Amino acid sequence: MCAAIATDDRAAYGIGPDPSDPGALRLSLAGDWRATAGLPSADQVYEQLRAGAGGGRVVFDATAIGAWDSGLLTFLRRLDRLSANGELALDTGGLPEGAQRLLRLASAVPERAGARRGAAGQSFLTRVGKETLGLIEGSGEVVRFLGEATIAFGRLLLGRARFRRSDLTLTIQEVGAQALPIVSLISFLVGVILAFLGSVQLLQFGAQIYVAPLVGIGMARDMAAMMVGIILAGRTGAAFAAQLGTMQVNEEIDALTTFGFVAMEFLVLPRMLALVLMTPLLCLYADLMGILGGAFVGLTFLDLPPATYFQATEEGVRLIDFGGGLFKAAVYGIVVAVAGCLRGLQCGRSSAAVGQATTSAVVTSIIFIVVSMAVLTVIYNVLGI
Repeated sequence: MCAAIATDDRAAYGIGPDPSDPGALRLSLAGDWRATAGLPSADQVYEQLRAGAGGGRVVFDATAIGAWDSGLLTFLRRLDRLSANGELALDTGGLPEGAQRLLRLASAVPERAGARRGAAGQSFLTRVGKETLGLIEGSGEVVRFLGEATIAFGRLLLGRARFRRSDLTLTIQEVGAQALPIVSLISFLVGVILAFLGSVQLLQFGAQIYVAPLVGIGMARDMAAMMVGIILAGRTGAAFAAQLGTMQVNEEIDALTTFGFVAMEFLVLPRMLALVLMTPLLCLYADLMGILGGAFVGLTFLDLPPATYFQATEEGVRLIDFGGGLFKAAVYGIVVAVAGCLRGLQCGRSSAAVGQATTSAVVTSIIFIVVSMAVLTVIYNVLGI
């Protein structure tokens, strides 16, 4: 019944009767019990103990044990879980003092139900079902968030919304004025790219003058609004998610709720208002910068007179084109605001959760910006705009 204990430094164990208690078994541990040393199987040791334990009591003898680390603790925790059915009673008094303290600490808080994912043993259909249920639950949270946001806007129109006007002013500055440099650079370069792409084909027919309306219409109808939306998704939507997520981690939102403030009004409403107000203005500015980028190509590489280029732009671009682009920009601003604030409020209570919320906000914003652009383009085509 007794397993021999190795004489070298490898982890080994022995099972035999306890001299001080004839009705108990003694589990002797020897050697170095390290996680990287190939430890004995706890399940096998448990079966040997259960087969040989007369009174069901097991005592430990660790006088011959050498160095140990988390591998020993894992072995002992596994034995403890296996013996939880009451067949064996483990007496850990003979273990090293440090191991006893760590075992008590590990047993102080029970493991949360469902903490172990066990995804490796799940079938494909099970995983698909869980992801589907998670998507449905997430859709419900989005609908709930939109409903609360609508109520908050309604209270704003009635003059009953509670938030600091200084927060709205500061957010408008961060969203609008501080975004001008990156919007200027990106929009100008997009105009330059559109002009180059158009001129390559139009020069073959001697119609380089049509580069001007090509750039103007492209920027006014789609490109300016889309680029502003993507810039704000990566710059502002991520910032909103990170700010609200950090407040969630620090329990600041819970504190505001305790003091009677509505988080939707106090935190979300100023951010959504700032984006809805500033996105169309940034889009209009991006239109101008894109046209200037096209003009740079037209005047320098195509040798078009300035008056001719801008006159062709004026004749080719209609006000309805600018109006359609500004409406798209407003929609994109709403999408970015909703995604950023929603992911921030859904953030968990750890620093890793803040990063996940930020990433999710950017990805969600870009996806829905592209989807919104496709839907609005089809609607404009049907309406003849």
